[in-house]
Amino acid sequence: MKLQLIRNATLKLDYAGRTVLIDPYLAPKHSLPSFANRSENPMVELPVSIEAILDGVELVIVSHLHSDHFDDVAKERLPKHLPIFCQPGDEGEIRAAGFTDVIPLVDRASWQGLTLTRREGSHGLGAVVELMGSVMGFTLEAAGEPSIYWAGDTVLYPPVASVIAETKPDIIVTHSCGARWDGDLIVMDAQETVAVCETSGDAVVVATHMEALDHATITRHDLREAADNSGISAMKLRIPADGDVLVLEGAAT
Repeated sequence: MKLQLIRNATLKLDYAGRTVLIDPYLAPKHSLPSFANRSENPMVELPVSIEAILDGVELVIVSHLHSDHFDDVAKERLPKHLPIFCQPGDEGEIRAAGFTDVIPLVDRASWQGLTLTRREGSHGLGAVVELMGSVMGFTLEAAGEPSIYWAGDTVLYPPVASVIAETKPDIIVTHSCGARWDGDLIVMDAQETVAVCETSGDAVVVATHMEALDHATITRHDLREAADNSGISAMKLRIPADGDVLVLEGAAT
């Protein structure tokens, strides 16, 4: 399979002969408000054109409706006939944007040989969760392909650890920028990402959602340094730059 990090959480997967776009955030640099009074967002441009991003896309997955995961540019530019999987409760707003094939991922669903399973996430812990709202992760599986656990906008908490322990995914995608809201951690930071690496057996961990938003606290350099200090190899923890394409077959070596 091939995984391309576009920017932030936006991924493009070539998987089991299908092309999947996850959490499209297509806004131009500095076109959206700041989250932390440091910079307008996103802080960087897309690494490739929107036309290139959308080329060949057959399925879209939207984990939640925060503007850095499904923005107005994506709503305008994505073909309205594309099937979109989303968390239950978000389908009405997506349909209101003109999309005609919106499928709430309640538990497990199949599409063109792909199996998607909804996974729980927590966009922080404590009172901040009510402000952030519900989110989802998912597991993606297909015959002849490595299994993927896309954790999404979540901190490392018991349900995430349980998915890793019980399903033993080949590839884990984390959001690792250490974003904070009023001081509260709302996605994984370096320490939590290292913990995922240390407890995930032979899985390859791909850290994304970095260096694009002004409420982030962890850079790619910070994460690499923390991983090196903990003896986590560059084959175990991949930290792609925007636009990078990873060819992944399974276990870290």
